[in-house]
Amino acid sequence: MANIKLWCSETVTKVKSHSLVYLEADTAVLESTGVASVAASIPTHYAAPDRIADILRRLGKSAVADYVQTKLPQGAKSRSGDLGEILATSYVSEFTGYSVGVFKLRWSDHREMAMRGDDILGIRLDSGVTVKFLKGEVKSRANLGKKTVDEARTALASSNGRPTPHALAFVADRLFETDETDLAEVIDQFQLKARIEINQLSHLMFTFTGNNPSNLLTANLNAYNGKIPQFAVGLRVSTHQAFIKQVFDKVIADGNKP
Repeated sequence: MANIKLWCSETVTKVKSHSLVYLEADTAVLESTGVASVAASIPTHYAAPDRIADILRRLGKSAVADYVQTKLPQGAKSRSGDLGEILATSYVSEFTGYSVGVFKLRWSDHREMAMRGDDILGIRLDSGVTVKFLKGEVKSRANLGKKTVDEARTALASSNGRPTPHALAFVADRLFETDETDLAEVIDQFQLKARIEINQLSHLMFTFTGNNPSNLLTANLNAYNGKIPQFAVGLRVSTHQAFIKQVFDKVIADGNKP
């Protein structure tokens, strides 16, 4: 996890019946705790720990560094998008009761290409309902605008607000391949046999930005008239582009340490 709670303040407000969460990076600790915490979490998003351990055992630390670097995006746009998804995944783990089934970036077709399907698929086993699903859309922008927020809303509304069949199948397949068959079977049940009901759903709109997204997210929540509970989360780092560079530079530097 990126330990967001260590380097961000949190403000939660209600917009109608929905939740608006504003996370702002503390500039006093951003370049130390923030960069270090996020950088430490990145390698496992691109490679499973047992894969890293196996390369370390057979080929040594320098080979691990080389392997991780082949997975890291190099372009500014790709890094921005990936880091947004990594922070969103960490937010789900740190702040909600949902579990993100798999780290999608491990299966990216190419390190400079965005992956298809829902950005986030969270799962929570619940005593009242067999399982609940969190469908998430992530946007990373130095300067977030209304058009991008509207694009996120459109993505959340796809498939009648439910996780896309592609996303469900992708996560179930990856869980099955990693021997997490019980959870894979739960997803199979709701993809192939039972319809996911509205009371099993929540939406997450997660933005990682340089500007304050609160007004845009508030307006979007006010305009939403559906029945699915909404969580709009804005994580602001005022030095958005510099922060992304610092994080990826530290991942590389840490990997190259003797």
